[in-house]
Amino acid sequence: MLTALLIVAQQVTFTPYHANGIYELRERVGWNVAVAPGQTAAGRYTYAVKRDGLAVIGSGTLDLSSGHATIVTALDQPGMLLVEVRPPAGTTGFHGASKSEVGRVLLGAAVAPRRIRPSDRRPPDFDAFWAAELRRLDSIPLDTVLTPGESGRPGVEFFTIRMSNVGGAHVYGQLARPSGAAPGTLPALLILQWASPPYPLEREWVTEYAARGWLALDVEPHDVPADMPQAFYDALPQLIKNYRLIGRTSRDESYFLPMYLGDYRAAEYLASRADWNGKTLVVMGTSMGGQQGFAVAGLDTLVTALIAHVPAGCDLLGPLHGRAAPYPNWDVERPEVGRTAAYFDAVNFAPRIRARALVSMGFIWAVFNQLPGPKEAVPMVESPHNHLATPREMLPYEERSTAWLDELARGAHR
Repeated sequence: MLTALLIVAQQVTFTPYHANGIYELRERVGWNVAVAPGQTAAGRYTYAVKRDGLAVIGSGTLDLSSGHATIVTALDQPGMLLVEVRPPAGTTGFHGASKSEVGRVLLGAAVAPRRIRPSDRRPPDFDAFWAAELRRLDSIPLDTVLTPGESGRPGVEFFTIRMSNVGGAHVYGQLARPSGAAPGTLPALLILQWASPPYPLEREWVTEYAARGWLALDVEPHDVPADMPQAFYDALPQLIKNYRLIGRTSRDESYFLPMYLGDYRAAEYLASRADWNGKTLVVMGTSMGGQQGFAVAGLDTLVTALIAHVPAGCDLLGPLHGRAAPYPNWDVERPEVGRTAAYFDAVNFAPRIRARALVSMGFIWAVFNQLPGPKEAVPMVESPHNHLATPREMLPYEERSTAWLDELARGAHR
């Protein structure tokens, strides 16, 4: 979420009152808007203020003929503020903005974020449902198939992997480890993938971590092999490419059910290996991978750390309570969809997590606040979603996640 951004073409800056984007209840939340000396910004800019990304609670215009203006608002309840600024009609927009914001600038702020709570209650049988699903999974043999391959890195061994999952499905992925590692010596890292129609996994996504001393496993979120040519994935039926909508009216038929169970199986597999050190099992993912990470860390008590970057699937019932919808953008207004969503919502796995957690986010505080164990937030105050962000905007997460992994690999505890 953006709090300050230099618009290159028109030299307009939006500087927040608080650089970290965080404010107290009823405190003035604002931005100083300025035009660089020698530049002009003709016409009136318009802006709208939204609470929790959905309800419009204010609007106005900015006259920059003097070179300066302000945007000021406030909240009397914990929540998020999103301000959308648009240039004068007939102009080409803010050419310095990211791909998602051409023609506008988004400004964000958090008000009393540590007091933001989930939109709705956990289902009373949430724990019982998942306990039954794990028993069902445990009744199915792993049937693990490891196939050696070229790692492309000296001192690193590489494999593709296939394991059995519920309903005749499979867990596919890739595994890498330092060559010749002694039994009981390796910290384990499970990597979970972001949202997209099925795609191949890149070998470097595990070999890079193996070269740093990790036993690294990266798994597909889909029931497809991880190492096929791109043409294979392009030819898959359209149904699987729209997977997020499959089974959203039933918790027993949701596409996310075997996905989460497959992720859990992958974590259990790492913990079963003789080369695991028995102490460090980290789950890491971005976007939908972060969503899966919350599920695995909530289901598997062997997980010792969670690293989630801009996690999806958080507070899925938000639209029923005045909050913007997160991915997978289900139509939770339909009662049967809303009932299903609650069983796959990261916010309902979070209270079960005892592992230490590092979470970077566009202020997804409702989920973060439910984590009961040691935790660190990395607010991405100047960043859109990861696939739209620049390296500079991603830097806070990159620095902290690298530091965490280095410490965890050494056996350090936060």
